[in-house]
Amino acid sequence: MAIDWNHFTPFAALAGGVLIGIATALFVLLNGRIAGISGVLGGLLGPIRGDIAWRAAFTLGLVGAPLVYLLFAALPRPQIDANYGTLILAGLLVGLGTRYGSGCTSGHGVCGLSRLSPRSLVATVAFMGAGFVTVFVTRHLLGA
Repeated sequence: MAIDWNHFTPFAALAGGVLIGIATALFVLLNGRIAGISGVLGGLLGPIRGDIAWRAAFTLGLVGAPLVYLLFAALPRPQIDANYGTLILAGLLVGLGTRYGSGCTSGHGVCGLSRLSPRSLVATVAFMGAGFVTVFVTRHLLGA
């Protein structure tokens, strides 16, 4: 295994993490809401009157941010080493996991851990561990 030093950007990653932390802290302090993406989007699927505007604005911000980024630089080209069937299965499993875990990576990993939630700690350890095992099995045991 080798590190791709040309794409190793610890300072950009740190800056992004700090911005995410500030945004989620402000969101919970100013709105009393957790910035968990699955919960925000799930609330749009079964909308409650008076609860739609902030969820729609949050979602539009997620979609609109890359468009604003395009004003200043080109978007990086993603490289996905999987077929459509694998991507669909992965998406369904992630969706199933967010329902069973009562939240997603952003809800548990960012917001829950910062609130010292034991449930979020268990959830974060579980999904990170599952990710580590999946990468190890697919890359080293199956040779994909």
